[in-house]
Amino acid sequence: MKKIVAFNGSARKNGNTQFLLNSFLEGAEKSGADFDKIDAHKINLDYCNGCLRCNLIKRCSIRGDEWNDLSLKILESDVLVFATPIYFHHVSGQLKKIIDRFRSFVHVQITESGLKHTPHVEWDKDFVLLLSLGSSSNEDAQPVIELFKYMVEILGSKNRLHVITATRLGVTKQVIKTEDELVALYPKLGLSQNLVEGDFQKNQQILTECFKLGEKI
Repeated sequence: MKKIVAFNGSARKNGNTQFLLNSFLEGAEKSGADFDKIDAHKINLDYCNGCLRCNLIKRCSIRGDEWNDLSLKILESDVLVFATPIYFHHVSGQLKKIIDRFRSFVHVQITESGLKHTPHVEWDKDFVLLLSLGSSSNEDAQPVIELFKYMVEILGSKNRLHVITATRLGVTKQVIKTEDELVALYPKLGLSQNLVEGDFQKNQQILTECFKLGEKI
């Protein structure tokens, strides 16, 4: 049985990110996987303070928050899911706080040409990015994708990255709205109603893609 740790990076109730993640987890549940869903805005977690002690002790030195338990779940997982809205071309602040604590999984050495990252333990995991953005272009999510390509690479040569990006989602529940609801919504967003039919089909396809990835992985 595969173990999944899934991070919901959105603080919005009924946000589009939530529906993407729910579809993925429904597929995972159908396949018999065991998953732990974590709301980034609810977890008690301190910020990484750059103390660098993790280079020596191979774990985070911060105590008094939930990272110790969470880091064990991460290490024991087969699949890590990061679902987030795109805020100013990057992940939400709540999710970034968690990602920064991943520093404790890696030894970092300063060299003349840059930094050398060596994981304390080589990972062999699937990383899943579920990205929801208001922009009509996938390019606005590219900084996040580049970050995770780098994370996947430095944490182990056997890691794999899967990315699903959902565009033109500006209001809550938009990804699950009916065609009629989108027809009423688009003028309020300054969008042409001519986009509705294609966007409705695209939204349904995205949710199905999330489900199938959860079922497959």
